[in-house]
This record gives sequence, C-alpha cells and structure tokens, in this order.
Amino acid sequence: MDVLAEQRDYYRHRAPEYDQWWQRQGRYALDPEAERGWFADIDEAEQALAAFAPAGDVLEYAAGTGWWTERLTRHARHITAVDANTETLDLNRRRTAGTGKVTYLTADIFAWTPPESTFDTVFFAYWLSHVPESLLSTFWAHVRRALRPGGRVFLIDSYHHERLAGDLQQRHLNDGRQFQVIKRYWQPAELESTPGWRLKARVTTHRQAIHAHGTPI
Repeated sequence: MDVLAEQRDYYRHRAPEYDQWWQRQGRYALDPEAERGWFADIDEAEQALAAFAPAGDVLEYAAGTGWWTERLTRHARHITAVDANTETLDLNRRRTAGTGKVTYLTADIFAWTPPESTFDTVFFAYWLSHVPESLLSTFWAHVRRALRPGGRVFLIDSYHHERLAGDLQQRHLNDGRQFQVIKRYWQPAELESTPGWRLKARVTTHRQAIHAHGTPI
C-alpha cells in the first residue's frame, strides 16, 4: 500500500476515536499542565479564525469530524466540507447538519478539482502537514482556482520546531493497528515563503499549533 492510500485508510479507521485525541481523552490524555497548554493553544487558534471572519462561501478541505466545520458555521454563509472518508463526514454531519449551512462531499482531495472561482475562503486544519512535497504545488494551485477574486485562505496545523525524517510518522489506533502517514511540521518562514502566496504565519503561545492566513499574489 502506498503512503497516501495508507494515510486515507488510517483516518477512515480512526474516525470513531479522532475526537478522543482532540479532547485529550483516554490514551491521549495529558498531564494537567500540558493539557492546559493544549486547550489554550486551540482556543488561541479559534480566536485567530474568528478575527479572520471567514464570511461568505467557504471550502473546507479535510473537514473530518466537524470540529472546525462547526466553528466555520458561526461566520460563513455556506460551507462545502470535503473529506476522503465517509466515516469522518458521517460524524461531521451529526455535528453540523442542524445548521443548514453545510454541503458534504466525499472525495480524494488529491484527485478532486474544485470548481473555479467559487469560494470566498478556503480553509484547512491539520491537513497541509499531510500533503507530500510532490503534490504541494498542485494542491496550492487548486486552492487558488477555488477562490473568487479577493478570496482568502486560512490554515491551522500542528507545530514542532523540527521536521521528521522523511516527513513520515508512525501512528497507531486504540486496537493496536499501525499506519504510516505523511507529517511535515511547517515553520512560519516556510509558510510565508509559499510561492504565489502572501501568507502571515504565527505559532501559538504554547507552541503546539501554527496558523496562517493570506491571499494569492
């Protein structure tokens, strides 16, 4: 199995336990100080997104179980939530369907081409780190294609001060199954030098997340 297929398979099987990681429950629990830092950084990223105010029509890549989709509904007129796995989108739907603002689309992001100039904002959280180097330029071209004139992009991702060997990480599920995924820890200067984009990036206070926003040049 190639790494992209293995990555999709991992997130498909991880869907029921993803929110355990996000909420630091079970085997994902942290000590009290680290937990406070984790949730403080998530709150900081949420505040940055709120200040960005993603109004209008939003395209969300790798929408997952809907944690960020739900937050986007507080600002957006409509959201197109794209994810490769029905298992994660089913959970997203349970969380956000009541808003009446979301269209759910199951598609391989690397194979799907968005409609041209349709969205005011493209948003993705904890996704760019899973894009392989060989597909970065194609992905950013798709983001550009999806944006209306004057459109903007906002991203959030996990942060570490060093990259992993080969940008690969071993993950395991609660049942012990192991998977290899792409995991590139982006640095602010790298994001801000993304070709064709004017991005402003910032690492959160406790250095557990990074967020960036900007526009195409």
